[in-house]
Amino acid sequence: MRESVPTIAVDVVAPNGSRHDAWTLDAVLRDRESVPPEVLRELALAGPTLQPVPSQAGYQHVVATI
Repeated sequence: MRESVPTIAVDVVAPNGSRHDAWTLDAVLRDRESVPPEVLRELALAGPTLQPVPSQAGYQHVVATI
């Protein structure tokens, strides 16, 4: 993900530290108003569930659980 879009942070959180009780990918993308198609494509290949997160001005927060 870091190579394909401007990224501020990417974290992987274990189930015991996640509010979703599952392995969680938590990413913040810079200069985005939506999740880019190339990121959605890569996530779809891994098979996680995308969690709804409201976008913020200039940033897009992506949360996916497995």
